[in-house]
Amino acid sequence: MDNCNIIKAHIRMEEKYERLSLTFGDNEDVKKEIFSAIETVKKETGLNPMIIDRIAEHEPQIQSISIECSEDDCRVCGDFFTKVLHELHIDKCEEDL
Repeated sequence: MDNCNIIKAHIRMEEKYERLSLTFGDNEDVKKEIFSAIETVKKETGLNPMIIDRIAEHEPQIQSISIECSEDDCRVCGDFFTKVLHELHIDKCEEDL
């Protein structure tokens, strides 16, 4: 199964900072699935990156969950992102960044 049509993955990488944003509609089941995948990978890796839950101000039907890593974790955060994407059955990221 491929969730690329349901969840859009965007990765942003800068020096000492990485972010994976998972954008989806207002489906609570999808939101629960994302949080479950994050928790699974946290337990597996021992990492605890910052998790931000966002709802678009002018379009509440658009939501996103971001996983952010800063200086301390950025060397291993790519593996964390890969594992989350695998858990969610997402095999590609958007090409906008």
